[in-house]
Amino acid sequence: MMWKPSASLAVLSERAKFLQAIRSFFAEQGVMEVDTPLLSQSTVTAPHLQSFAILCENAKQARYLQTSPEYAMKRLLASGSGPIYYLGKAFRQEEVGSRHNPEFTMLEWYRPQWDHWQLIAEVDALFQRLLNCPPAEMVSYQALFEQHLGIHPHVASVNALKAVAVEREWIQPHPSFDLDRDGWLDLLITHGIEPYLGQTHPIVVVDFPASQASLAKTRQVDSFAVAERFEFYYRGFELANGYHELSCANELEIRFEEDLFKRKALGLSEMPIDHYLLDALKSGLPACAGVAVGVDRLLMLKLNQSKIADVLPFNWERA
Repeated sequence: MMWKPSASLAVLSERAKFLQAIRSFFAEQGVMEVDTPLLSQSTVTAPHLQSFAILCENAKQARYLQTSPEYAMKRLLASGSGPIYYLGKAFRQEEVGSRHNPEFTMLEWYRPQWDHWQLIAEVDALFQRLLNCPPAEMVSYQALFEQHLGIHPHVASVNALKAVAVEREWIQPHPSFDLDRDGWLDLLITHGIEPYLGQTHPIVVVDFPASQASLAKTRQVDSFAVAERFEFYYRGFELANGYHELSCANELEIRFEEDLFKRKALGLSEMPIDHYLLDALKSGLPACAGVAVGVDRLLMLKLNQSKIADVLPFNWERA
């Protein structure tokens, strides 16, 4: 029976209504829907994101399925598009699971002349409409670590972070097992914090470590810097990742090069840097904030489904 849809027809009917509700929200806000190329000459350099490479016959180089429409959308913003959103497919070469399908539906939007605080309010309004949930509570990355783990994440040493993981028995101490600072922070937040977030109402986490800024601006706080980045969590799901967007081409190129250095150290393939994006930033990316949302996970929450396959027409195994 593998030829049949992985979701019921009743769920697929709800999915159609859900997508229409998203489009209606942005139509009301005056945000224009745009398309972006699914296949591009370059892709993300971040070590934690793996792209699908497509080798075309007689092509001189590979093309990559987009992990996000971000780069193309920023080129549109630099061309004067104004506020825009994308609702469509993205692809990430990750393990298939109950909450991830390598081909998935992404909602991403950008607001020129907004900062991330203004965008957080709009994400919150959209989620309240789609999920009929309470307003989100805002909490800092630092406050979460201090509350759940009793440690200051921005100033703690690598050994101190590792000691927490060993003490809680999330890892067994072994000389051959080691992580960098962000690796330990990720282990601690996934094991000791994320499972408890947003059980009764959405939580938006702000002020991530500057080392995890990705394409976000950073700012100085006391003796350390933080990334102007946010993530929404609800009922154990990570739903949204947003930035006060970095607009400096030189700084972005440095971050791309740092990513490639990390990829090489991890034995990952080198990804081509998107020079079209860098040129767009050099021409003048407007000050803006942007956010990406996993639509399938949102629908899982709305319909109380435990598996992503149950909200997809055809999941990975049936595609």
